[in-house]
This record gives sequence, C-alpha cells and structure tokens, in this order.
Amino acid sequence: MAEIKKLIIPMAGLGTRFLPLSKVVPKEFWPLAGEPLIYYLLKEAVDSGIEQIIFVLSPDNKKILEYIKPSVKIEKILKERKKERLLEDFKRFEESFKAISFKYVLQKKPLGDGHAILQAARLLRKDEPVAMFFADDIVQSHKPCIGQLMATFKTCQKPVLGMYKVAKESLRFYGTPAIEKIANRLYKIKELIEKPEPGKELSEFATMGRQILTSEVFAYLKKAKPNEKGEIILAEVYDKMLKEGQLIYGYEYEGKWVECGNKLDWMKANVYMSLTDPKNGPEIKKFLKDLKIV
Repeated sequence: MAEIKKLIIPMAGLGTRFLPLSKVVPKEFWPLAGEPLIYYLLKEAVDSGIEQIIFVLSPDNKKILEYIKPSVKIEKILKERKKERLLEDFKRFEESFKAISFKYVLQKKPLGDGHAILQAARLLRKDEPVAMFFADDIVQSHKPCIGQLMATFKTCQKPVLGMYKVAKESLRFYGTPAIEKIANRLYKIKELIEKPEPGKELSEFATMGRQILTSEVFAYLKKAKPNEKGEIILAEVYDKMLKEGQLIYGYEYEGKWVECGNKLDWMKANVYMSLTDPKNGPEIKKFLKDLKIV
C-alpha cells in the first residue's frame, strides 16, 4: 500500500492579485498574524509526517530557500546583543523543520498550476503518490488538513481533493464538484467545473488547495494540451479524468479554510487569525475594543 512522504508546493506564480507589492515580496511571505503564509504550510506538513517538500519556483524567486536555511550570522548577532529570548525563538523555528528535507524545481514561465506541478514529477519515484498545497490556502484545524487527506488516501489509494462548504454566491470563484456521498465526509466526485456561472453550481462545496495526487494524475498532466490561455490547469485535467472513468474522491475536511488568494481575503484572514491567536488574541481584542471599532 502506497504511503505519502512528499509534498509539492507550487510557488512560481506571478501573484498578480497582489501587485504591486508582489513585485518585491512574494505572496507566500505576506504576513498573517505575525508569521508569513508559508510558515503555516510548513508547520502543517511537519505535523502531518511529511518527510520531503518540493518547491516549484520561478527563476527570479528563490526567497524560500533563504527562509528555511539556518543562519549562523543571525544567531551570532542575537548572542552578541544578548537577545536570549529572541535567540531561543529563532532556534526553535530552525529546529521545527529539521525533520524535513527540501528540494526545488523551476517553472521558467507561468503556464498554469498543472504545468507547475508537472515540473516536480522528476523528483518522484514511479507510481509515487504525493501531497500538494496551494500556497495561499491556510487551514486552521485540530488535526492537520493534509494529514486528514493522507489518512483518507490510505483507504482509497486514489486522488483525494480537499472540499469545503462555501456560500452559494461565492462558488463562482472556485472549482465546484458534483458528488456522491459514500462515507462520513467522503464523496466520489462525478464531475468538476471551474468557476461555474450563477445557477450552474454542481454542489455546495468548493475544492481547495489541499490535494493528494497519484501517478494517474501525472500521466494525464503529461498528455494535457494547453488551453486557450496557453496554460495547463489541474482542475481541467481532473475533469478529463472523470469523463474517462477515472476515480477521484473528495473529502470534507474538519477545520476552517482561511483563504488568502486576494487582498481583501488576506486582510480578513489577518483579522481572524489575529483575534484567534492564543498568545496575542486577547490583546488584539482589547485594542479594537478601546478603539470602539468592535
């Protein structure tokens, strides 16, 4: 029975929704309640037992490699300045990712999420399943979201897409599946359309950036032709797989989807994550109350 030990994080996009700031600060490093977005993804991977992360990067954006690399220079400065508490926190941060190895591949041009994921295929063994994150989706949960999908995969051994219920008026922004329930929180996906027009929604669920990919997915990605925009889109590949009788499952994970895919969602996410932060949340609430905002 195949087990999942690797995880792909595509990070080669242009971040057009976050321009002009994304010209100098990749969206994965935008702060969210005191930490960059990427921190939450790395922690979820560690907590789920992932052993290796494969980043898909653009040639001019390799900042993640500096973020995860230990820094003797910073440690030395903190020691010299006797910043014991900061030094302890910094060492704890570096230690938290020692259980994971990191590799990266390049996507030279932004040719779609499917094309980005395909670049990582050469770092996978034949028929090796792999987990995948999209970098602007954060999930707040007791049990790591990708860990829930990995547990589901142990049973079905087929692609698994994370699903979340959203308001009907918001479904037009996401991939929406037609589904058949087969167990608690587990569904068979029968059809998948990307960004449906109002009135053509297939269910109350949206698929989001937590997925388990199998060799079948990579086989279809290798054969996929670019769409009219010149891109290979993963959701379109899934739809083709479904039409040709391939099995794909959807799992309604336990937790809250904190979306950061555009500026407004990112601002809302900061408010929510700050208020629910165990350490700083009470002070943030007091601050807002004193301002008579809430």
